[in-house]
Amino acid sequence: MLQKQVIAYDSTLRDGAQAQGVSFSVEDKLKIVKKLDELGIGYIEAGNPGSNPKDLAFFERVGELTLQHAKIIAFGSTRRIGIAVEEDKNIQSLLSANTQAVAIFGKSWDYQVTDILRTTLEENLAMIGDTIAYLKAQGKEVTFDAEHFFDGYKANPEYAFATLTAAANAGADVLALCDTNGGTFPNEIFEITQRAVAQFPHTQIGIHCHNDCEMAVANSVAAVQAGATQVQGTMNGIGERCGNANLVSIIPNVQLKLGVDCIPAQHMTTLAAAARFVSEIANMPFNEKAPYVGHDAFAHKGGMHIDAVNKNPISYEHINPSQVGNERHILVSEVAGRGALLKKLQQIEPSLTKDSADTIRVLEQLKALEHDGYQFEGAESSFDLLMHKLLGKFEPFFSLKQYNVSIFEPSADGLNSSATIHVNVNGKDATATAQGDGPVNALDKAMRKALTDCYPAINEIKLVDYKVRVLDSSQATAAKVRVIIESTDQQQSWTTIGVSSDIIEASWLALKDALEVKLLTDLQVKSV
Repeated sequence: MLQKQVIAYDSTLRDGAQAQGVSFSVEDKLKIVKKLDELGIGYIEAGNPGSNPKDLAFFERVGELTLQHAKIIAFGSTRRIGIAVEEDKNIQSLLSANTQAVAIFGKSWDYQVTDILRTTLEENLAMIGDTIAYLKAQGKEVTFDAEHFFDGYKANPEYAFATLTAAANAGADVLALCDTNGGTFPNEIFEITQRAVAQFPHTQIGIHCHNDCEMAVANSVAAVQAGATQVQGTMNGIGERCGNANLVSIIPNVQLKLGVDCIPAQHMTTLAAAARFVSEIANMPFNEKAPYVGHDAFAHKGGMHIDAVNKNPISYEHINPSQVGNERHILVSEVAGRGALLKKLQQIEPSLTKDSADTIRVLEQLKALEHDGYQFEGAESSFDLLMHKLLGKFEPFFSLKQYNVSIFEPSADGLNSSATIHVNVNGKDATATAQGDGPVNALDKAMRKALTDCYPAINEIKLVDYKVRVLDSSQATAAKVRVIIESTDQQQSWTTIGVSSDIIEASWLALKDALEVKLLTDLQVKSV
């Protein structure tokens, strides 16, 4: 029978920070702590106060936060070889963090002890026991991370379990079994964890997995099924090498699939937002194909799939997306069919039917555009704008007369491009020139300059992302390109598209759509 509860233990701020390209400031870490606490995470492993001044500064400030769910964990190693634990500076720095709980890692693989630490097996056991007993005497809650436990078990099961025994006898609250190299399979994780649970019935067993074989989530779930009551991981699976176990997948797998409480049930609907928040703070692209929380997790494109989902979502969805704060996306494309298109069109013109002339005309136009390289499932705002135009529901805010872009190198003060644009706004011509860091930046600035007097709201728009895809590499520099632009006004985000054999024109089309989407949305809000 499965346990009723598993504690979610997050290591994003420590293990996740070891990922290539990730560097959290103190302010970043504090923001993430607040978000993880709001999600209902039980423990937040926040760094090693003895390793660098930034972590030390963080622990000084995090104590000022009032947290509802999470306990902050200071992380460190066992005492050093041949030194009394009271004299070890790293242990003292753990105490200086003033956290209620600490995590201590120690070697569980005999090879790591003799060949990496270069000490005896007996001294390693003493290091584990001394450190944990000392910290318990200081009133700390202690998690023992048995580093390389599964590799150690496969090499020398007796010694691997001896390290757990040393920790348990010293008073460790949790024995976390670590698949440090990420090379263990789920069946092995289950069997070995099950043995640990049986051998230490009065001590919690935790699991800590890495993703080197793409099995970290499966291994973590297998450990829970074997009786583990603490599961460690990071948000979005970030971490060193191939990453850590992804808590964003583990939590709903454990809670929604196994029925084992992991976070407060009412907080599950904030999971998708929390995942995106951490990705943004880490300055990492969000994986839109991530299970449960990605944009594509409940996106349907095939016509037969869409028809089935519209009749009953369980036909192609394993959960209701709202359970994790996500939503269903019906993608419109040449393979989606008239029924899927109709759902979109009826949001603009409810009177349309599947066989309406306008429905058929829009579908044919969609197929023609996709043949030319457009792909609207990645730019739904451009498609929404297109539908308004094709149905006669759009009044142009401005029209382009001409633009000219010049590039000059070497650049002056980092500005290597100039753009001049001529537009007509409300029957009046307007011209503006601007310099920029690249031709697209210059064109964007010039367009805003020409339009801002009539439409000051465009100053709220910020370009978030800019992507270019070559559509036919065999055409070399004459190939068509697809430009995708993501924009935001701090209230919402939207994505627009442009396609052309000229990258500047493709960029212009996407930029123009981005402004028109903003202006149309604001107009619709005012008319409600």
